[in-house]
Amino acid sequence: MKDLKLINKSQEILKIALINLALVLVFLELGSLGWYFVKHKQFFYTRQKTQNKSALGINLEGVRLNQSIVERFHPFFGFIQKPGPDFRPGFKINNYGFISPYDYPFKKIKKNQFVIGIFGGSVASDYSIFQIQNKILPQYLKQVPGLQDKEFVILSFATGGYKQPQQLLILNYFLALGQELDLVVNIDGFNEVALSNLNNKNQINLAMPSIQHISPLTSLANNSLSTKAMQITLRIKENKTKIKEGLESLQHCSLAACDALTSVYVQNLVNNYRKDVIAFEQERGQQQDGEGSVIYINKNKSVLDDAAAFEQMSWNWAKSSIFMHKVLSASKVPYFHVLQPNQYYQTKRVFSDAEKRIAFNEETPYTKSVEIGYPALLSKFPNLQKNNINILNGVKVFDKTKDVVYVDSCCHYNQAGEVVFSNYVGSSILESLRKDEARSKKK
Repeated sequence: MKDLKLINKSQEILKIALINLALVLVFLELGSLGWYFVKHKQFFYTRQKTQNKSALGINLEGVRLNQSIVERFHPFFGFIQKPGPDFRPGFKINNYGFISPYDYPFKKIKKNQFVIGIFGGSVASDYSIFQIQNKILPQYLKQVPGLQDKEFVILSFATGGYKQPQQLLILNYFLALGQELDLVVNIDGFNEVALSNLNNKNQINLAMPSIQHISPLTSLANNSLSTKAMQITLRIKENKTKIKEGLESLQHCSLAACDALTSVYVQNLVNNYRKDVIAFEQERGQQQDGEGSVIYINKNKSVLDDAAAFEQMSWNWAKSSIFMHKVLSASKVPYFHVLQPNQYYQTKRVFSDAEKRIAFNEETPYTKSVEIGYPALLSKFPNLQKNNINILNGVKVFDKTKDVVYVDSCCHYNQAGEVVFSNYVGSSILESLRKDEARSKKK
């Protein structure tokens, strides 16, 4: 009898536990449904399923899923991304290593095509991708008399890590190949100070390509990649495998709770990936190539003091832009130069606690570079304007938005940030072109 009572009591406990578990699962599913709707603006069970991994709600910015070291030496540009597929539908890493739907040089096939070239580093590359997908700049340009019926073709000549004079060299290279351009936008500033400062600390000439990007390639060429760097590389590779597997699982979730939990898991993997990338960059920045290196890179005799270094960086930046303008103005191609916003340059913007956790990193080597470097760049604005450069100061463009706009602790923007930045660039270019039109009518 006693055993029967124990069995009944155990069954009741089990029943209560199962009921509670069922309630927890129901509430988890309901909460996940709400979370999914807020995130994607659609109901989970009737959602449009996609094979596009960038539409799954995971921030994959900067994550290169298919390769480990993606850069390759280029005899003219310093380095490029290895040509191949890209995770965004309609894009590829083209024959010159740029993320674009087209191979280069692009030849017009219609008389009404209007070709826009975008130059700069990763922020410029992201901008060009966003314009192709969302057509914000073309919407502004269609308001210019004579451009209403144009078919706008946006070509990216930007790659992560590029800094002046790489943009200048790439522009002249493609013009020499016969590339037609009707308008050029150069978005830069951060790499010119942040990456050039790393060059200086490693006694590499400031005008040389980024030591962050060149160093692992020279180390591989010289067979001198450190043990620690190789360990981090293996960790990055393993993490990317897990990210790809997580994204595949995410595409096949049948419950909202599965989507929520998998999303958190994959995003955590992505965050760890980014931390390892920073660690790898710090490690490779400490490596020195010996006299026997098969790659020659101009070196300085000593590390320049900050005042001299940042003055030289800012003049490299300004003079390169002036020469880009000169070569384009000879063909009457409008040129617009945009100083990109960055979180480490202090403005009146108030960051939420959530964005601070994303946008700032105490271990980043970039803080001091931007704090000293951006004022140096801004000091060259009068000289740029004197040389008739359409220079746009974008450092304050996020000051009026309360939305989270930064996607990492470097320099990149999320979709909300891209919208704000795109509208600033588009409206500024439109205003400038209208003023030019008004002046030409007066003449």
